[in-house]
Amino acid sequence: MSLSRTFLDVRPLRTSPVFRRLLFGRTVSTLGSFMTMVTVMYQVWDMTHSAVWSGAVGVAQAVPMVAVSLFAGSWVDRADRRRVYLTGTVGSAVCSLLLAVQGFAGHAPVAVVLLLVAVQTSFAALGAPAAGVFVPRLLPKDQVAAGLALQQVTGQAMMLVGPAVAGVVLGWWGIGVCYLLDTLSFTMSFYGAYGLPALPPEGEKSRPGVHGVLDGLRFLIGHRVVRGALLTDLAATVLSMPASMFPLVNDERFGGDPRTLGLFLSALAVGGVAATVLSGPVTRLARPGPVMLCASATWGASLAVFGLTTSAWAGLALLALAGAADALAVLSRTTIVQTRTPDALLGRVTAAETMVGQAGPHLGNLRGGLVAGWSSGATALITGGLLCVAAVGYVGASTPELRARPATTDPIDEGSLEGS
Repeated sequence: MSLSRTFLDVRPLRTSPVFRRLLFGRTVSTLGSFMTMVTVMYQVWDMTHSAVWSGAVGVAQAVPMVAVSLFAGSWVDRADRRRVYLTGTVGSAVCSLLLAVQGFAGHAPVAVVLLLVAVQTSFAALGAPAAGVFVPRLLPKDQVAAGLALQQVTGQAMMLVGPAVAGVVLGWWGIGVCYLLDTLSFTMSFYGAYGLPALPPEGEKSRPGVHGVLDGLRFLIGHRVVRGALLTDLAATVLSMPASMFPLVNDERFGGDPRTLGLFLSALAVGGVAATVLSGPVTRLARPGPVMLCASATWGASLAVFGLTTSAWAGLALLALAGAADALAVLSRTTIVQTRTPDALLGRVTAAETMVGQAGPHLGNLRGGLVAGWSSGATALITGGLLCVAAVGYVGASTPELRARPATTDPIDEGSLEGS
């Protein structure tokens, strides 16, 4: 295999100027979003010095994301996806501007900050299902996985850079400037999407309201491959999400050194970026199902072994391996969803995928914290990792379609669409 085929497949950047512009705009906007995330946490803590209020930031983000997503997906499957995405972008930008205004003015109640965060998250939940149809509509099918990998690696890079930039800006110029920079970043996202062609649904449009939502849920339940992909993701996140155990494990094994604790999350991120950069063979393989199953099982096994290790360096290496496996699993899951779902249902299915991606880690951290409180951090990691491997094995064994090579035409898709 040539070296060029080992690294990230960049064909979409060469062949599609529209995708290239869209990716640039979303990358800049993602940087701004991570800056705002850090700024909100900093501001709420600075205003209240309360862990309860700090935790409320997560609630203000999670509740609107879940509440809005499914109905947003139904609307996306009735409308021009480009226009819906631009609406969500403008709404998010206005919320960032209002956050900047209160940041410069000072003395705003913390409830106002959380309300603006909740409204901005609602607009983000509106735009996410619309954005989910862009890649399969803009790129040839053999480049969809590569396009998703490019989106993933730029998002991971901004996850690493954004908090650091926010810290510098907060230290030099304060919270108002941070929010203002996020507002400006949305102009690049708007620019990237404004040049897209109209993207109405292909096929029968979604029925309005609850009926459209139920049609999407029926497809998810009936389509074994897509259902298996989402169940695999839930198995990995709900059963073996490690973040809530890191402080306890750090105390139990590594003397509570804050430098070690900080490296835990960094190791996961570094592994994820490295795996995505080297994802060329995976995206060209066109076997996302087996890759997802193997990667998800590797994630669980790595975390179980991490629970056994007493060496800091070995632990960081295992976390980097887990991060790499997670990145490949997410890439493969998204590829399955976007290539196996009919376009007329893609907004609703993407909304469900977003909800799974948001809710799974929160539930997993809760599970891990409860088990660790009852036993120990190591026990929570080991049992969670082994349960993850077992659950992924069950999904793979009971869903042979997930292991098979995708056919040129998917009769399951057609039957599911007729049933809706």
